[in-house]
Amino acid sequence: MDLEMKPEEAAFRDEVKAFLDENLTDDLKAHARLTSGILTDHPLRVEWLRILNARGWAAPSWPKQYGGTGWTVMQKFIFASECAAAGAPTVSSMGLSMVGPTLMGHGTDEQRAKYLPKILDGTHWWCQGYSEPGSGSDLASLQTKAVSDGDDYIINGTKIWTTGAHVANHMFCLVRTSSEGKKQEGISFIVFPMDLPGIKVEPIITISGDHEVNQVFFDDVRVPKANRIGAENNGWTVAKYLLEFERGGSAHGANLRNALNRLKSIASEETAGGDKLINDPAFKRRISEADVEVTAVEFTEHRIMSQLSAGQNPGAAASMIKLRGSTMTQTITELGVEAISHYIAPHVMEARTWGSNVAPVGPDHTLMVVPRYMNGRANTIFGGSNEVQRNIMAKAVLGL
Repeated sequence: MDLEMKPEEAAFRDEVKAFLDENLTDDLKAHARLTSGILTDHPLRVEWLRILNARGWAAPSWPKQYGGTGWTVMQKFIFASECAAAGAPTVSSMGLSMVGPTLMGHGTDEQRAKYLPKILDGTHWWCQGYSEPGSGSDLASLQTKAVSDGDDYIINGTKIWTTGAHVANHMFCLVRTSSEGKKQEGISFIVFPMDLPGIKVEPIITISGDHEVNQVFFDDVRVPKANRIGAENNGWTVAKYLLEFERGGSAHGANLRNALNRLKSIASEETAGGDKLINDPAFKRRISEADVEVTAVEFTEHRIMSQLSAGQNPGAAASMIKLRGSTMTQTITELGVEAISHYIAPHVMEARTWGSNVAPVGPDHTLMVVPRYMNGRANTIFGGSNEVQRNIMAKAVLGL
């Protein structure tokens, strides 16, 4: 593995840094610091997306023919890492990272022309209709039905844990179009606007106090069959193609390094036994152990990038990164909760609201510690749970 950047890669990194210095405003960075999960304030996410799109950098993973950057694997990694290190808000666009590539792979020319430009400029904002009550990890058991009615489908059912449905104006959704044969064989992939008659979105407030997820109900929702992506009953194949994009491309190392630096800063402010917590031998040792783990994630990411750049398949390494990244996020946030001690008790939601003049209870550095800890409980579940990742590694690496 060659850890040294090539001259052209170093030049690209400097170009990205200069762009961020010029365009990443203090307001955008300050707001990103108030985000405990993956969804920053929607207007600011749209603002940042449009800034990126004006530079032609909105879709790092898209090919140039569809308005993407055409970047190499290493350029995409450098860009994601520099954005994370600079504290940029996450765009978190399911249009960019999930349904857009799916349209490229399985959509018609008409569908690509209709949707892709509006994903890039932020006109269309998407949510994912996959999980259902009782059909989370067992996605093939979904029960939301789409019954054929001439040129339309009539959809009835419900989706749950739907991230961003309250701000999205479009959904890509898996529906059951047949009950015959294997469960996977009767599923279709369909897209539609969220303002259709019969769609109702109910918020789900998480234990961190965030409104990120929702339950969506469908009551005789009429959707044209022309909105189906791929063939009828072939949605399982389309869905698996999409999941390849959901589970890759994150800069885990840079995000973990940011979180660890925040922890060190907090430990330098808090006291224990009359001295700064950062000087407490036991706590300092645990920070050092976390530092070693984060470094291991960073080196593993570099190894994956090196293999991908050389045209190799990194195999189960992506699962290793996902598992360790999720677990270390939880470890670091747990240490943060321990560090702020009694300040874990106050919960002033208004102080976390963008633009609010409500002061937090306690020092500023304590405000987001508990929300990040609470929100991070889901990290080892979404995007493929730790158990799923371990099964992949057991099969691919150990041959079990």
